[in-house]
Amino acid sequence: MPGDKQRVALLSVHSCPLGRIGGKDTGGMSIYVREIADELGKQGFLVDIFTRRHGPEHGGVMELDHNVRLIHLQAGPDRPIDKMQVYEHLREFASGMEESRRHNGLHYHLVYSHYWLSGCAGTMLRQRWGVPHVMMFHTVGAAKNASGAGEPEPELRIENERRLARECERIIAATEKEKGELVHRYGALPERIKVVPCGVNLDRFRPMDRRSVRQRLGFGDEKVILYVGRIELVKGIERLLRATSYLDNDLGLRLVIIGGDEHSLGEIERLRGLARDLHIEETVDFRGLVEHEELPHFYNAADVCAVVSYYESFGLVALESLACGTPVVASDVGIMRDIIRRDEMGCVLSVDHDPPALAHMLAKYISRPASDPLLVREGVSHFGWANIARQVNEVFSEVGVSDSQGGT
Repeated sequence: MPGDKQRVALLSVHSCPLGRIGGKDTGGMSIYVREIADELGKQGFLVDIFTRRHGPEHGGVMELDHNVRLIHLQAGPDRPIDKMQVYEHLREFASGMEESRRHNGLHYHLVYSHYWLSGCAGTMLRQRWGVPHVMMFHTVGAAKNASGAGEPEPELRIENERRLARECERIIAATEKEKGELVHRYGALPERIKVVPCGVNLDRFRPMDRRSVRQRLGFGDEKVILYVGRIELVKGIERLLRATSYLDNDLGLRLVIIGGDEHSLGEIERLRGLARDLHIEETVDFRGLVEHEELPHFYNAADVCAVVSYYESFGLVALESLACGTPVVASDVGIMRDIIRRDEMGCVLSVDHDPPALAHMLAKYISRPASDPLLVREGVSHFGWANIARQVNEVFSEVGVSDSQGGT
């Protein structure tokens, strides 16, 4: 490959971008890593994605896209382990990256880390290689703890995030709200934080014929409420179930819940029990993991998508739903208030909304004629990944790294 191209080491230590979306550690960040690497490759960068080897079948170098490679490195056992256990193997991971670099005679111009674990490894490499370190946190541990939902994040994470927020040359925050959290909770310098939103694949997530996709998925004329995401307390699924119990089911209603893996079985069983207690077990349809390529069919089949989390750093599911032309009822988390700006696109409730308030808004969107999908989609048309990558490219340029075409 041409020697004048800028080479980026992109770190996603704990989560492989090829993992099945919706599992314990595979969500919006994995989508982001894959899509942004693809677009940066198209814009002239050479991108190597480094992730932890989590199975004996992983090894060697995999060509993902033009100018983009995926490299699995040994860092602890060849199996999935808890994220906090990954922390114990970060020096091994960083050493593996250095060995890979030396073995192939490469020079990386920039380290681009995703999540605090990657940031810790990225700091080691920044010091060793003498190159800029750009980071995305994706979630802010202190802000997540402040939400009061889910298991509290350990102090080890908070301490490392505070250090990283002050040391990185640049931080890319997905929202102004996240930027504010980093400044307020960690003392990050505002001038080092650039707000660049996450994106959506507008070719994959697009309006389709609703009747045909419903037939494909086995839906009839019932009203469909859709949830997509990990099965965790912080996602607010319990209050979605409680809200569903307030809805009039005379005309038919189906709540489709997509997500969860073997790590979520206990929580799924608890939610099934709650559905039985609420007498809506016939209404709730747990679909488990669905291939990412299949999700557009579900978004198009739904009357409304519910994103009712107590905390989100961004909220990629809402963007995907809107790109398909399906309105979203959401908590005021992440980027919701910025992207849901018109009535046909949906509505935003306070983070601490109660089930009756949520039921009222869901009823509004399942009882009225469907919004024009193209009008809904138009509101998020500027979130295409090519546009997002150009903004990331501009951040790289601020620290002296630009694509071989001279930046934007």
